[in-house]
Amino acid sequence: MKLVWFRNDLRLADNPALRHACAGDEPVAALFIVSPTQWRQHKMAPIRQRFMLAQVDELGRELAALGIPLHLLRVETFAEAPAALASLCRELGVTQLYANQAVEIDEQRRDHAVSAALAEQAVSSHWFNGCCVLPPGRVLTGSGEMFKVFTPFSRAWLKALDEEGFVIHRAPTPRGEPLPWQPLAERDFVDAALGELTADPRWPVGEVEALRRLNIFLEQAVLDYGETRDFPAIAGTSVLSPYLAAGIISPRQCVAALQQRLGYRPQSKAQPGFVWLNELIWREFYRHLLVLIPTLSMNRPFKPETAALPWSWDPDAFAAWCEGRTGYPIVDAAMRCLNTTGWMHNRLRMIVASFLTKDLHIHWRLGEDYFMSRLIDGDLAANNGGWQWAAGTGADAAPYFRVFNPTTQGQRFDPQGEFIRTWVTELADIPAAYVHQPHDWLRLKGLQDYPAPMVDHAVARVRAIEMFRSLEK
Repeated sequence: MKLVWFRNDLRLADNPALRHACAGDEPVAALFIVSPTQWRQHKMAPIRQRFMLAQVDELGRELAALGIPLHLLRVETFAEAPAALASLCRELGVTQLYANQAVEIDEQRRDHAVSAALAEQAVSSHWFNGCCVLPPGRVLTGSGEMFKVFTPFSRAWLKALDEEGFVIHRAPTPRGEPLPWQPLAERDFVDAALGELTADPRWPVGEVEALRRLNIFLEQAVLDYGETRDFPAIAGTSVLSPYLAAGIISPRQCVAALQQRLGYRPQSKAQPGFVWLNELIWREFYRHLLVLIPTLSMNRPFKPETAALPWSWDPDAFAAWCEGRTGYPIVDAAMRCLNTTGWMHNRLRMIVASFLTKDLHIHWRLGEDYFMSRLIDGDLAANNGGWQWAAGTGADAAPYFRVFNPTTQGQRFDPQGEFIRTWVTELADIPAAYVHQPHDWLRLKGLQDYPAPMVDHAVARVRAIEMFRSLEK
């Protein structure tokens, strides 16, 4: 018996572990492990847990239709996984385990412990690259080190992809008679606190849905992506991040679909489609960094010297940021959107992260954790990479000179205030000319519902730059 262990790769198509396990005639079973305590320790958002478990339910039905049973285990923490897996393998008569590699350090340590425990009972473990187009460690500098800056990594990644290409693994064919599947809602091993284990209507699960979104984006928006992607009031992005984070669709499928749509693989900004491909390469960059620099999974900065920065931990200022009470409309709209929907547009993520770290001077770790606790697409590699980029502690060429002005960012990327008025109800009726700096207009109208700016951006910017310059002394 072969056992396929599903994690953040909840799909049938382009799943190398599943595909290799299904080679030959030996019986195949599947496994998913629920780890509620560990998920809470990793700040996994409840909306993300529900989305993932709704996809597990969908996956279980699809596997059952192929004659492959999906077993479910509950272990509170990763430390319990080796013994639980060893017991299941003995019970089922498993001789081989198949899984796609994790990039996070806790997950890697768990997987090493599982391999060792299974080896003691003669069960071999087989690991595959299922989360990246090119496996971590493939794209290195001439001296064999990981790239510290994105642009040269991007060039080397494109060159390596041209040299090697990639394969899309087909979904397996039926391996026997269809099997019954008991929905997760009828089982008692999932925390009741999560509520109904059904997908949010804004985020339907399933590989068909992920591919539908991908195809609509490629047909309608990819050619204009470079011009529209930064405007949150415009549907200019693929909105695939939750599906990529849960592994409902793979990055290889995205690259292959882009090539098919364009008839070529774009190589530079001058070619249509490159800007979106470059975003996929950013995703690769952060995942490769997480594997090759494990301390990034341990709350440590990419640039070690920035650990000495005098960050603030002010709980009241942090709460105002979390709740969208900063007095800066684009920041408040973005945070309220996140708190309501579990998702935030990428431009807004950069704006609010810059505001927390460069205007409030609050430690990026607090923002990183808060995002993970709210985002449906929470992913350690991308989230950590984005926060450290914004904070000036991460992989970037000129970190501390970049301090976003929240007012001008709002004026540039939400010029009419459509997004702001959607989420900041106190400003719903304000004219567009005043929406980004509303306080004088509100005072004239005698309206006091919206808070005053909690900091002076010009002063805060100078302080942020001084913080970093002090490291050079």
